[in-house]
Amino acid sequence: LCDCTRSEASQNLIFHSITRSHEENLERYEIWRTNPYHETAEQLRDRVKGVSAKAFIETLPSIDALHCDIGNATEFYKLFQDEIGEMHKHPNPSKEEKKRRQALLDKHLRKKMNLKPVMRMNGNFARKLMTNETVEAVCELIPSEERREILRELMHLYTLMKPVWRSTFPLRECPELLCQYSFNSQRFAELLHTEFKYRYDGKITNYLHKTLAHVPEIIERDGSIGAWASEG
Repeated sequence: LCDCTRSEASQNLIFHSITRSHEENLERYEIWRTNPYHETAEQLRDRVKGVSAKAFIETLPSIDALHCDIGNATEFYKLFQDEIGEMHKHPNPSKEEKKRRQALLDKHLRKKMNLKPVMRMNGNFARKLMTNETVEAVCELIPSEERREILRELMHLYTLMKPVWRSTFPLRECPELLCQYSFNSQRFAELLHTEFKYRYDGKITNYLHKTLAHVPEIIERDGSIGAWASEG
């Protein structure tokens, strides 16, 4: 979608523009795959600007939106574990501590939400995980009421934004949420930048970047989300 680096995207979470088309993504993927100029891996990465996998066809928004759900749910699954372990107070946990947090979360999600642990995130797990009800269950494991409220707000904003990229025709199906999208995404970004700095200082995931920076622009251009699965 755009050529900003992960560091640039983490410092400026909202204000980015689309700088390349689907065809350009495919061209860059071919360069990555064939390395016609016989460059080093570092030179090649710089040339393709993050495009290292073949993008899905732009006319399949449902597939792309599903990938967005899975990508963001994978990140929130890790974020829940961080909050259970109070990462804002105790950075750099041991491997044993990380395993303990994950086991605690998995056991609780199974008990409260009937969500059985999966080896790899899938669409059904992602949809059940990314709800206000699930956050309420997770909050039972978080010691601080202040942190619980922050996590509740983060998920509430996410559930307000999600219908916009899941809709085939958002302007017709959820016009009010589309109008609110920029405001909600800015508040979401503000929370990541201030309350979750321990996780998003200098980095951000590909799909969170797209969620926050590119949705309204894509909809204005194409009518719905059709470029989610393009890498970079």
